[in-house]
Amino acid sequence: MIEELTITCPYCGEAFTTLVDCSAGDQDYIEDCVVCCRPIECHLSLSAGSPDLQVRRDDE
Repeated sequence: MIEELTITCPYCGEAFTTLVDCSAGDQDYIEDCVVCCRPIECHLSLSAGSPDLQVRRDDE
């Protein structure tokens, strides 16, 4: 199941949409910002069937 979520880049502050695969369970991955191209660490957790995507800077 693919979901579309909006996230805010922790570097430049711009919001953009991203696609997450909820069928694979909890995940940690890196996605580049579509605006400033910096790497964002993403943590996807599925609680009660709804996706929760936490993002942070790669250098934290």
